[in-house]
Amino acid sequence: MSDDRRSGDAPEWGRVGPEDPTADPATRPAMRVPSAEVEPSEQPTVAVPVEEQPSADDTPTVKRRVGNTRTGGLWAALILSAVVLIFLLVFILQNSEPVSISFLWLTGTLPTGVALLFAAIAGILLVAVPGTGRILQLRRQAKRH
Repeated sequence: MSDDRRSGDAPEWGRVGPEDPTADPATRPAMRVPSAEVEPSEQPTVAVPVEEQPSADDTPTVKRRVGNTRTGGLWAALILSAVVLIFLLVFILQNSEPVSISFLWLTGTLPTGVALLFAAIAGILLVAVPGTGRILQLRRQAKRH
């Protein structure tokens, strides 16, 4: 037997089920063989093509991408800040042993976590103040030109 489909004969391995789809036991329950007579493994299986149901609205659906907004960026920054704040609070609460701090003529004791928090804030200010000055300088220069 040839597997050549041009000859008009379909190969046996390509045929699934009866020629007439209305004679299919899967679609017509009256044609089913009672299960007492035939084991489930011997029950005939037939592939039936499924037609796509037309939708009530034939207009194609167009998915639009919502662009990034300032509000979305603000929410992302807010969530990130909340996560960082939670980690910072856990750090401060776990490092509560008092340490002696001396700065210029001032001396005192602070919990370790709080002392490190003040040091981090001072470091941020060391970067933010000159950075803000440079941004203002560039804005003034951009307005002139």
